[in-house]
Amino acid sequence: MTSSDLPTISLPDGTRVPVLGQGTWNMGDDPVRRSEELRALQTGLDLGLTLIDTAEMYGDGNSERLVGEAIRGRRDEVVLVSKVLPGHATRQGTVAACHASLRRLETDRLDLYLLHWRGRVPLAETVGALEGLRQAGDIRAWGVSNFDPGDMKELSGVPGGERVATNQVLYNLTRRGTEFDLLPEARKGRLPIMAYSPVEQGRLLGNVALKGVAARHGVGELQVALAWVLGQPGVIAIPKAAQVSHVRENRAALDLKLTDADLLELDTAFPPPQQAQALETL
Repeated sequence: MTSSDLPTISLPDGTRVPVLGQGTWNMGDDPVRRSEELRALQTGLDLGLTLIDTAEMYGDGNSERLVGEAIRGRRDEVVLVSKVLPGHATRQGTVAACHASLRRLETDRLDLYLLHWRGRVPLAETVGALEGLRQAGDIRAWGVSNFDPGDMKELSGVPGGERVATNQVLYNLTRRGTEFDLLPEARKGRLPIMAYSPVEQGRLLGNVALKGVAARHGVGELQVALAWVLGQPGVIAIPKAAQVSHVRENRAALDLKLTDADLLELDTAFPPPQQAQALETL
């Protein structure tokens, strides 16, 4: 599989984006690691991982600055995602926060702009601001993050709420609660789910089932965990990789085809939910 034929998923407006992107949480803070982080992001672009997710919260803007440098001269290749903090999500605050993110990212537009989580600002006010940014061309589309089924239902009743393009949530083998209600509803509405921390920040290492599946395929345990997420319909995964070698391992997960026996073993070790659960976050 070459970088030009990576699997993609369609956003509600028809835009095709890769199912595997790059997260940037905790990147950009340490000057010692900056060069390697830049190389990692740029290597990801070279490999076709052109969706890059960041946020104004990450390092108080340092992550966005890092991304801006990494994509310099390559902006048109990138599906660029950032997020507004709920404390900034008023009508005027959302616009100001977006423009500040654009300056740090050295770009004139975002492809996706997400409300990072629910806060006290009424959804109608935030959606109105996001729609204004979309109409002005500052963002191509907007979405939400860490919204549970109740939040999504409320959003659907807000003027303009039907334009939501994604919901970014915590989803991996150990955090499967969304499969009971949130994921089925999203699939029914053809709304992509963006999975952050798809390998639980590496804490899945050492699990017996993962080790067994990985050994059969001759790959790493975290590649198996990532391949499992990538195999879920309607899901985009955005793992963070701050080293070039890690980026290459993530990309290789796209080529890993888990068998029915593998999936059964993983379901036994990480059972799917049998009832509704509170949305988990990190």
